[in-house]
Amino acid sequence: MTTLLVIAKEPRPGRVKTRLTPPFTPREAAALAEASLADTLDTVARTPATRRVLVLDGAPGPWLPPGFEVVPQCAGGLDERLAAAFAACTGPSLLIGMDTPQVTPELLTVDFADCDACFGPAEDGGFWALGLAAPDPALLRGVPMSTPHTGAVQRGRLAGLRVRDLPCLRDVDTAYDAEVVAKAAPGGRFAAELERLTTEAR
Repeated sequence: MTTLLVIAKEPRPGRVKTRLTPPFTPREAAALAEASLADTLDTVARTPATRRVLVLDGAPGPWLPPGFEVVPQCAGGLDERLAAAFAACTGPSLLIGMDTPQVTPELLTVDFADCDACFGPAEDGGFWALGLAAPDPALLRGVPMSTPHTGAVQRGRLAGLRVRDLPCLRDVDTAYDAEVVAKAAPGGRFAAELERLTTEAR
């Protein structure tokens, strides 16, 4: 069984989803981030796992379902924070972010019996998921984050391992991303929140 890690920021206005402004206000962008995080955590809660860990920058809120350990993110760049999340794990672990509310339990149910790593590329050149059968923080340290080449560099770090590639998903970064992702998961809180905000703006 796998440890499922979610790395996230507390959805506070001005601190999350800044590329959604405009057209959305910082408060609206934070509401969309909260809905995305809530959908993600709900999916993780419904996925078989040994542990469910929220690696959080900030404080938990009412969006946090039961059954999660909450640990603070360490200082440093995103590569250091991801590495530290894996360093706290002792067995097979899969890490995702809060920007893909369209994930499903099926996507997150990973069997490491025939692979050493799982890698989920993102449309923007990053990655939405990284799984390691034997967590090694050195595989993440020094990877340049938030660039069009982040995914390729991280995938390259897995050279020599048996890697299972997961489907490519779209992160929610821009308003266009939000529309596409909402259509991919029309029954979620993210889609409902986007619909509410869009309706109010008319």
